Amino acid sequence: MSSPLHLPSRRLFLASSAVTAATAPFWTVRGAFAEELTRTPAQTEGPFYPNKLPLDTDNDLLVINDGITPAVGEVAHLTGKILDAKGDPLKNAVVEIWQCDANGVYLHTADSNGKKDKQDKNFQGFGRFVTGSTGEYYFRTIKPVPYPGRTPHIHFKVKQGRKELLTTQLYVKGHPGNEKDGIWKGVRDAKQRESITVGFEKVKGSKAGELSANFVIILGTTPAE
Repeated sequence: MSSPLHLPSRRLFLASSAVTAATAPFWTVRGAFAEELTRTPAQTEGPFYPNKLPLDTDNDLLVINDGITPAVGEVAHLTGKILDAKGDPLKNAVVEIWQCDANGVYLHTADSNGKKDKQDKNFQGFGRFVTGSTGEYYFRTIKPVPYPGRTPHIHFKVKQGRKELLTTQLYVKGHPGNEKDGIWKGVRDAKQRESITVGFEKVKGSKAGELSANFVIILGTTPAE
């Protein structure tokens, strides 16, 4: 079992390196360009932040512990950076994500209790990653899917020490459900709305049709050292 706050295994690191080349330009923002940065808007945590964390909370949501059966869904390599208000990378920040499985079921008893026959037991549903010196993070998960009332999305929470710095959501660029989603539309600023709407692109050379997405989070404040 992986420790909740461990950096990724070598296997996951190598996987992430295969999809970072195309997204590298988005990782080069520095403090000199802070005036050009669009701060990531805060969004609701929602009702389904896990009320009972899984035993496995690493950054690979497709395989639980030492299981051999992967989760159902389109494999997505999710990379990004956590930057402060000046555009500087935030080291040792805890990035958490949670999302429903391919059948639209969350890892939360209020959602899963009545859907045990639909829930993908092989999907971890929640993961953590601690950023490195350049503020980077990486998750292997599935491309989010819609469920009644919501467009596809992935929940994000950024913490440092005991402080919660930001809770937000990532959306799929071009998905028709976005325009009908009240939470997505609730972000009135066009640039902020664009900043949380991310493209999922095919990984070049992937025979399994894997996808990659890059989501840079800009915090609205500069955390204390």
